[in-house]
Amino acid sequence: MRVLVVEDEARLRSFIVRGLREVGFAVDDCGRGDEALQLATVHPYDAIVLDVMLPGRNGIDVISELRSRKRNTPVLMLSARVEVDDRVRGLDAGADDYLPKPFVFAEMLARLRALLRRGTAQASTLQIADLRIDLVGRRVYSGDTRIELTPKEFALLDYLARHAGEVVTRTMIAEHVWDMNFDSFTNVIDVYIRYLRRKVDDAFDPKLIHTRRGVGYLLGVEP
Repeated sequence: MRVLVVEDEARLRSFIVRGLREVGFAVDDCGRGDEALQLATVHPYDAIVLDVMLPGRNGIDVISELRSRKRNTPVLMLSARVEVDDRVRGLDAGADDYLPKPFVFAEMLARLRALLRRGTAQASTLQIADLRIDLVGRRVYSGDTRIELTPKEFALLDYLARHAGEVVTRTMIAEHVWDMNFDSFTNVIDVYIRYLRRKVDDAFDPKLIHTRRGVGYLLGVEP
């Protein structure tokens, strides 16, 4: 999952970005509303964490403009302003949730994951053959066997599982699992696919991760 964090207070932004990356999110960040609008228009983010008080353009203006452009990316709005009227303005502008500052990171993360599940109409568990992915607990099982994955491996498997049965290209994977600093000329995606195959496929049947040469990858049971 790829997230944009928009917060002008550098220490708080760094704290949020670091925390999200530690649990496997690909994260881009900025501190200005006008820059946020440009990034959110260009990149296919799965969610946006957006502060209200920003230089350039405030968060209300940013989300209003995104919604007017038919961008339906889930938005979690942050603000030190806790009055009911302020929350109502944010939600009316198009925010999906509103979290007052100061906040505990665990709550922010839980709200963000809830938005992602809601935005993709997914349950808390994905099942492909014997492979079971617990999106809340971030645990993976093949039958009764627990499969240990790194945060990035989990993020890649999560994305493949949300598109089970579909061929996803390397570009699609890069856009959702890595951030804007990803070097498209490397073979990092292929390397992580090999990591996943060793853990998900090598010791189990049926094999679930398939290559479509020259196109991309598919997660599912081959007929």
